[in-house]
Amino acid sequence: MSATRSSPASRLTLPGLREVYDAYVREAAALPALPDALRAEVWTSARLGTLEAAAPHAQGRRAALGDLITCLRAAATPGTRAFLRALAAIGPREGRRAAGRAADALGGVEPAPWEGALGRVVPGQAWLIQEGPLDGDRLVCEFRYGERGPAGMHALAVRLSYGDVPAEVVVVGDVPALMTAARQAMQAELCVVQPYGAAAVGVRLRAALNGAEPPPEACYPALALARHRAALLPDA
Repeated sequence: MSATRSSPASRLTLPGLREVYDAYVREAAALPALPDALRAEVWTSARLGTLEAAAPHAQGRRAALGDLITCLRAAATPGTRAFLRALAAIGPREGRRAAGRAADALGGVEPAPWEGALGRVVPGQAWLIQEGPLDGDRLVCEFRYGERGPAGMHALAVRLSYGDVPAEVVVVGDVPALMTAARQAMQAELCVVQPYGAAAVGVRLRAALNGAEPPPEACYPALALARHRAALLPDA
């Protein structure tokens, strides 16, 4: 009797989410056409945010991530390879190795032009923006892709409310415009802008972004990318 190979669907831990995984496989077709690694990471973070927001607990999130990796590998398209590489670079730590192995298994599939840059960023300056006692602190951290110089500059901007609970998480592509607006607001006495130690920012952001309490729904799209960037900041 000849052996039969099981389909990816039969190996899923959460088969009820198969339509979600299939939708991600279809959407990934547009991923290789994105112009750079940052936009690919933002795209990937948004999909991960949707999964995390829908997961009832951490175990469910891990199961869904494993199922997604299985489906992406089975599809074996340029888009799913790019998705897997992005997951391996900036996704949850518990899934990065599996995503990397799955992408390696698709060696014959054409890579995205920016694949090698995914996740390879270095931190720059950090800033504290205080708009008022009721608005909390806005922490702005600059990052750049090492091989692109100023062209790869972007920033993570996180507003923390009372108790350092994340209230807003945004990835900013135009850092000079952001800082110009902040300085104009400072001149109008609408806020205070000051340099802030990267280590101090890292401690606060890692505690806030990895806290036990779920963040507001609007934070989820940038959450995975924010956690990746915060992990790159130095320890105190």
